[in-house]
Amino acid sequence: MAKPPSASGAAPLLIEVKVRPNVRASLLQQDDDGRWQAQLKSAPVDGKANEELLALVARHFGKPKAAVSLRSGASGRLKRVRIEP
Repeated sequence: MAKPPSASGAAPLLIEVKVRPNVRASLLQQDDDGRWQAQLKSAPVDGKANEELLALVARHFGKPKAAVSLRSGASGRLKRVRIEP
């Protein structure tokens, strides 16, 4: 059975993010071509980089952490992130 639409009626936003772990400062930015790039302080060990990415996306879009989830790419550098309205 399909999930009912959210209370606001808006559809979730899906973005693809290319991740670079183990850098000095965390940063999320959108390139001129519309692609998202994330630089993360965390190492890709025990899901730490994924946790940092989700927190960074939530902060950037002004959403609670619970509204942001990883849809694919948990072990790769290219990740799909879902942001609930």
